[in-house]
Amino acid sequence: MAQKNYQFEKRRKDLARKQKQEAKRQRKAERKQQQAAASSPPPPSA
Repeated sequence: MAQKNYQFEKRRKDLARKQKQEAKRQRKAERKQQQAAASSPPPPSA
């Protein structure tokens, strides 16, 4: 009987977790950027 390849499963899980974290980081950066753009007042004209 063939044995399970646990290293492959672990690597696949780890890659999925990293992708999810990267997507979350991008969403947070996007949201932060939008808030900064919305809350910053326009520069005063002279």
